Amino acid sequence: MIVVTGATGNVGRPLVEALAAAGEQVTAVSRRLQREVVGVRHLQADMSEPESLKPALEEAEAVFLLTSPDFLANGNLGDVVNVVRAAGVERVVLLSSQGVGTKRHPSELEDAVTESGLEWTLLRPGNFNSNAFQWAESIRARRVLEAPFGDVALPAVDPADIADVAAVVLREPGHGGNIYTLTGPEPISPRQQAAAIAQAVGEPVQFVELSREEAKSRMLGYMPEPVVEATLGVLGTPSAEEQAVNPDVERVLGRPARTFADWALRHAAVFK
Repeated sequence: MIVVTGATGNVGRPLVEALAAAGEQVTAVSRRLQREVVGVRHLQADMSEPESLKPALEEAEAVFLLTSPDFLANGNLGDVVNVVRAAGVERVVLLSSQGVGTKRHPSELEDAVTESGLEWTLLRPGNFNSNAFQWAESIRARRVLEAPFGDVALPAVDPADIADVAAVVLREPGHGGNIYTLTGPEPISPRQQAAAIAQAVGEPVQFVELSREEAKSRMLGYMPEPVVEATLGVLGTPSAEEQAVNPDVERVLGRPARTFADWALRHAAVFK
């Protein structure tokens, strides 16, 4: 049995689907039950209340840990890992962040896993393609995409690729103790993302550059300030490491990472 937390999100949902398609027994865990995947057990639990996870962990061999922004602000992953270990789980896979490796983000979440005594694997994605969903409303209403740092390019990663890597790591041996940095196949700037979305929807999309302060004000509505500052640092003044394409997606999956243009085509309906 494989347990997937955060099972209704941009990574969790395709991960559950990939595992189920591969014939695995899967328990999908989320705070709010949504549409179900056939053949998958769905349970409601909250990682901020670790004891609520116990029913989901029965007979589990591996657990995928995905933390929400709310959990990052208030939760304790060490308490979650203690419950996971007490349930007899053998392996954990943590969705972390490239920012831990580049020292922009604290390492507490990873420490809770790597010091647990369990077999572990860390996934460190950079910027997500799905962050473009934040522009959907303005693109639908006004065909405008507003973002800071219009010409700073980062190799954004497709959440479906993160899910595919996680599925392999959860199912196959040989990944214990590994850290995978997950990026897309090429750096892409917000201005270039606007062009890719325009191509996907078949209509022009105007790019409007925000100031750093304008972007920060908007982001504070859904992210803690330390995370906002770290995110803006990556978006505006990325290091060479943060702008580099990493081969880990292709190394694990045996195929190239998907492009942003591919992601935009698959999600074009969201922007129309």
